[in-house]
Amino acid sequence: MVEKKLKTNFEQTAKTLAEALPYLQRYEDAVVVIKLGGHAMTSKTLLDSFARDIVLIKHCGVNPIIVHGGGPMINSLLSDLKIESNFLNGKRVTDDKTMKVVEMVLSGNVNKSIVDAVNKQGGKGVGLSGKDANLIECEQEDPNLGFVGQIKKVNPEVIRNFIESDFIPIIAPIGFGANGQSFNINGDTAAGGLAASLNADRLLLLTDVEGVKSKEGSLVPQLNSDEARRLMDLEVIIGGMIPKVNTALEAIENGVRASVIIDGRVNHACLLELFTDHGIGTLFKNHS
Repeated sequence: MVEKKLKTNFEQTAKTLAEALPYLQRYEDAVVVIKLGGHAMTSKTLLDSFARDIVLIKHCGVNPIIVHGGGPMINSLLSDLKIESNFLNGKRVTDDKTMKVVEMVLSGNVNKSIVDAVNKQGGKGVGLSGKDANLIECEQEDPNLGFVGQIKKVNPEVIRNFIESDFIPIIAPIGFGANGQSFNINGDTAAGGLAASLNADRLLLLTDVEGVKSKEGSLVPQLNSDEARRLMDLEVIIGGMIPKVNTALEAIENGVRASVIIDGRVNHACLLELFTDHGIGTLFKNHS
């Protein structure tokens, strides 16, 4: 009985690998930008699993680019330093003291922990921020938000050079402005801007929900721009999902072939999305 069960499991594994072949062929040399956030970042088990999947994706001929957030870690250090956190319309008000902490956390501990996780799995992860090699140029988004950046220009050649050298870029969402001023960029926004500048095949936004839900509460597997905007007008898409959907839509309207909001709490979420028939989460394309 045990041998029969093992044989069934092996056959299922082989079947899954065989079914992945057309997707492996389709994504060869493709650029996939992945925003890592939510529980997938704070759980060591999920982070290790994510890193293993990223290295596998790279070995399959796909070029993954990782952009990460780090809100919980920033909040923790600000609290330890007794610096008050304030938010306006869901965005962190970033004064000079807060900016120093944000840059320290994102470009330091958080970035390096992801680089280490990828390298331990045999990948060639390299950490950088949007300030390195003038990757992401910013301007102030709103004076009331302080040093929160709106992307003005992305230099994609920086990333292309890493891709050609077989590295996996892991990017902290910190940009630069006039006179070298650092700016805090929303992680989803940074990922979307990078994806558009690279004409990426896919933008994957990992979060802590399944994807967009219908009015009845079921997962919506695919939306085009018109359908997504209608759901926002009807207030079916609300709260924190609105900026993610807007990022997904802006990306496909600026050269990215498709965007997907997926549940980063699911093991192997990126593999399921890229290499299986059913995918996972909500897919956004310009045409239904």
